[in-house]
Formats: sequence, C-alpha cells, structure tokens
Amino acid sequence: EVQLVESGGGLVQPGGSLRLSCDASGFTFSRYEMNWVRQALGKGLVWVSSISSSGRSTYYAESVKGRFTIARDNAKKTLYLQMDNLRTDDTAVYYCVRSMDYETRGQGTQVTVSS
Repeated sequence: EVQLVESGGGLVQPGGSLRLSCDASGFTFSRYEMNWVRQALGKGLVWVSSISSSGRSTYYAESVKGRFTIARDNAKKTLYLQMDNLRTDDTAVYYCVRSMDYETRGQGTQVTVSS
C-alpha cells in the first residue's frame, strides 16, 4: 500500500521560509518520479514541482521558480520542498504524490503565509 506522509507546514510571514518533508512507504521510492502539488481553499489541485527518480532532473511551476527547491533522499525514502521568499498566494495545503497519480497523496500539510 502506497503511503505518503507530509509534514513541515505552518504559519509564516511573507518573505519567510519553510521546509516540507514527505515520508514514503509501501513502494520502491527510488524508482518513481515524485511531485508536490498544492490546493488553496476552494480551489483545485495545482502542480508545483517534480523531481526525477534519480533526483538529477527537477521542474517547477512558473509561480514558484527561483523560490522553491525540490529534493529527495532515496536512502531515507523522503521527498523535500524548500520554500523561500514565501508569498501570501503560496497559502495552501501541500501534498506529495507519486508520479502524477493524485490518488496517492497523503493528508497534506497546511502552509499559511500571512502577516
């Protein structure tokens, strides 16, 4: 059974930073591309960033490029999202997903950017 557990969210002021983590189990983590997606209140799921199975290739939505960094540790079966220079419109629940299968997402972690 695929299990993804997100953590690291919280309340931060604009311009601040947070580091999200996603612990994976139930599948061979190192074989899969992984993604972060987010969902603002009342909106749909939006793709944020992807990382290849090896970690060598990364991709970002235009809205977060230059501010967010995705990374992974295959030995620890953990996915990360370093978020810097946060803006109010980054406020959302953040989920990690395996490949682009949104059904694999966990419970999510709330990120609130507010002064």
